[in-house]
Order: sequence, then structure tokens, then C-alpha cells
Amino acid sequence: MAIREGRVAQAFVELADTLVDDYDVADLLHTLAEQCVRLLDAAAAGLLLADQRGSLQVLASSSEGARLLELFQLQTEEGPCVECFHTQAPVLVADIAAQSHRWPQFAAAASREGFVSVHALPLRLRTQTIGALNLFGRERGALSEEDLRLGQALADTATIGILQERAIHHREILVEQLQTALNSRVIIEQAKGVLATVGNLDMGAAFIVLRTYARNHSARLSEVARDLVERDLDATTVLAGHLAPRPTI
Repeated sequence: MAIREGRVAQAFVELADTLVDDYDVADLLHTLAEQCVRLLDAAAAGLLLADQRGSLQVLASSSEGARLLELFQLQTEEGPCVECFHTQAPVLVADIAAQSHRWPQFAAAASREGFVSVHALPLRLRTQTIGALNLFGRERGALSEEDLRLGQALADTATIGILQERAIHHREILVEQLQTALNSRVIIEQAKGVLATVGNLDMGAAFIVLRTYARNHSARLSEVARDLVERDLDATTVLAGHLAPRPTI
């Protein structure tokens, strides 16, 4: 018991070690799969994770057989891991053959790979489910309540890490977009100043000239502004359309 408790503690330490800046989600999930096989009554483990469109993808597995069986579930849209993801609840199967009417193609594929039992646990935090963990067995029988609780705890830890990474990444994108917008605004103000000085315009008219030139040339406003400020584009060229005499009627 003491040895198992030590291994459990080490598993959570290893998972926690991956939850650092710039950690690799794939490494986290492979660690989870390996720890599940090491600690639980499972011959192999596989993980499916939903992408940004909500489509499941195979992200990690402890064996090639588990990986192929996960891929087969996705191709046929049939199996306990797929069902677990959609129902957001554990799917526990002590005897796959007894459920062949439920998943006929999956049952046949699992038999070919030598798996006779499977237990799928959701990667879930509150109401959000982002994937599923599959535990494959080569013997019939249910996992103990203790192993199920431990498996779900490991899955929950990984889920928190993945959602944290996504939130950080999302915030970084928003910050980057905001900073880009701010930087563009500074460049645009400088470009307006250049046009106002050269063309003897007020700042409002200078902006209209700048935007009109960008649109007429299918260019980004910020890029035209930068070219003006960096003198890659001559102000008189931008002003030419504005300063050209208008035809009299």
C-alpha cells in the first residue's frame, strides 16, 4: 500500500511538473497515459482531445494498439470513448464482447487488438468536457472504485492544465492583438501628421486622404501609414489624388 501511495504521489508530481510556462500539452497527455497504465488495472491507455472545432483527435496513447483502436473509434464514430465525450459521463465496460450489439465494429476491432474490457473517463471540468481517457484491459472485469476515483482524479488534473494553457494562450492572443492595434494607431497618427504638414491639411482631412489611398490600393491602413513614416512612400504620392484639380461641370 505504501509503495502504491508513493507511486500515486509521484504521478501527480510528474503531472504538476508539466504545468509550467510553455509546457507541452502532448507531453502532459502522454504522461497521463503512462501513469494510468502504471497505477491502474489497465493494459493500455489512450486519450482523445477535442480541437477548437469540437472534433476529437487522438493525442496520446501508451501503445500502438491503443492508438489504432482510438483512431478506429473516430473513423466509425462508435465506441465508449466517443460516447463518453458526448455524454460527459464515464462509460464502464467490464466485457466488451457482451456489448457487441452496442458497438459492433468497435467490439470486433478491440478483439483483434486483444482488449476485452474498457473504461472511458471524461476530461471534464464542471460543465465543460474537452476529451476522454480510455483504459483498455486484457482481462474481463470492472475497475475497483478506488482505481476509478484515481483515474478520474488524474484526468481532472490534466483537464485543469489544458484549460489553463488555453486560457493563457487566449489572453496572449488578445494582448497581442490589442498591442498591435495600439502600435498601429501611433503609426497612423504620425502618418496623418506627415500628410497634414506636406499637404497643408487639418488632421481630419489628412486621415481621409490616408484611408482613401489605402483603400484605392487595396492596402492595409497601418501598412500605408508605416511606409509614409519610414519614407518608403512619398507623401506627395499619397496626396496626389487629393490635390489633383477636380473636373468642372
